[in-house]
Amino acid sequence: MADSTEVHVPDIGDFDAVEVIEVLVGAGQQVAAEDPLITLESDKATMDIPAPRAGTVEKLLVKVGQKVSKGTPILMLAGGEAQPAAAEKKTEEAAAPAPAPAPAKAPQPDAKKQTPAEPAPPAPAAASETAEVVVPDIGDFDAVDVIEVLVSAGQQVAAEDPLITLESDKATMDIPAPRAGAVEKLLVKVGQKVSKGTPILTLTGGAAAPAAAEKTAPAPAPAKTDAPAPAQPVAAKTDDQRPPPLQPAPPKQAGEAPHASPAVRRFARELGADLARMRGSGPKGRILKTDVQAWVKQQLSAAPSAGAGGIPPLPVVDFSKFGAVETAPLSRIKKLSGPHLQRAWLNMPHVTHHDDADITELEAFRQSLKAEAEKDGVRITLLGFAIKALAQALKKFPAFNSSLHPDGESLILKKYYNIGIAVDTPNGLVVPVIRDAERKSISELAREMGDLSARARDNKLKSEDLQGGCMTISSLGGIGGASFTPIINAPEVAILGITRARMTPVWDGSAFQPRLLLPLDLSYDHRVIDGAEAARFTAYLVKVFGDVRRLSL
Repeated sequence: MADSTEVHVPDIGDFDAVEVIEVLVGAGQQVAAEDPLITLESDKATMDIPAPRAGTVEKLLVKVGQKVSKGTPILMLAGGEAQPAAAEKKTEEAAAPAPAPAPAKAPQPDAKKQTPAEPAPPAPAAASETAEVVVPDIGDFDAVDVIEVLVSAGQQVAAEDPLITLESDKATMDIPAPRAGAVEKLLVKVGQKVSKGTPILTLTGGAAAPAAAEKTAPAPAPAKTDAPAPAQPVAAKTDDQRPPPLQPAPPKQAGEAPHASPAVRRFARELGADLARMRGSGPKGRILKTDVQAWVKQQLSAAPSAGAGGIPPLPVVDFSKFGAVETAPLSRIKKLSGPHLQRAWLNMPHVTHHDDADITELEAFRQSLKAEAEKDGVRITLLGFAIKALAQALKKFPAFNSSLHPDGESLILKKYYNIGIAVDTPNGLVVPVIRDAERKSISELAREMGDLSARARDNKLKSEDLQGGCMTISSLGGIGGASFTPIINAPEVAILGITRARMTPVWDGSAFQPRLLLPLDLSYDHRVIDGAEAARFTAYLVKVFGDVRRLSL
């Protein structure tokens, strides 16, 4: 059938005015048979209404918040082929259990009258004993997935508290407690298939609630899905001939099952998304398909944190078992720098290249400047030469003076040369930035370093003093060490580490000569810089350190 047809709300049981909480399609959208069109929700039930056939949505006839009943037009569907056989079968099946509404509801009062008169209520006497709770009548379904176990052994439950959640292709349902008591033992687990009569758990203590138990017995069944291409969900026939209502939705209390339709749950499972970690933007906090998409996108783009990204958290140890302990809070600087360093380490593939620079002549030159500089109140250190050399190397190797674009497909090349200096303070490391280092003399750099270091130790640095760096130097020369692996100061792509220079015998071709070697440790982001580039960059620094005259070029 190529003509437009009107799709209606199928038989949804005793419910007469059910709210539309989601419209899952739009005008012009192509749908396949059984694709969900809208989601309905009552106080305790949720249900997707599927497409009776494939086609194109021509016009929507309902909107979110509207109340609908059996027969309410949903939309106009154009194109595709109708499935009269399935539709006729659906009509016959819907009509067969109850030729008219009256007979369907007629047994209902009788059933309710019989329950108090039945001799079954020896339950109160056995209420304080252990009783087995089983899955009630869930209609035509024979094996339904347990998607959540909402209680645990030892937990106290009240009558009607949800115990487990079941889910079929188009419906979800909570199985409630028949009475109050304590959960003694769980008999099912998530992923298990259950049917009517399957034991759920054993319940002990509390008072029986026969009315609630009987109310549970004729539990509503999920929509029938085993028809060859049903135009509408079939109302399953229950023992008391009553048409089943919509299936109960997951509980909405915080910490319990997430509030989402079966279609959204299935979509989340396909993506491996955890609904319990999402905040719904739909009516009553319901999680929508767009919420799942946004959450997945955020997880893919977010930086990993402790215990995230598949990294197991460190075990918690009670150290007081082994002796006296004391708890000392981290300094503010370490609290701020710790997560930053962890993000950099987890997000950047770090590689460190090591080399030695011969600074014998450079150190002799530096010593010759000391007396003159001290008269001007300036302390000339090796670090000043390192800053000048690094700025010059950045001009020659632009990739080192860049940051990786957030899209991961391009580099942001910087046309300025600002060098960060890691300064050791009583509260931890801080990295003030020297701007336009390539334009400043060794004396100017030494003076600025002295000022920044003093303000860093006195905790008087401003926020702008810590921003805009292109590459950082971390120097341990005044402390010691032979080499180390510095962590890149993201979003920079490399960092230069320097340790204490050492006098080393070096073979000059005819004899060993004493030479002062400075260890250099270059850590770099391997997404941006490869090993050959790192080796060339370090070799250039070695050459500059080896001949101080190159700093004037």
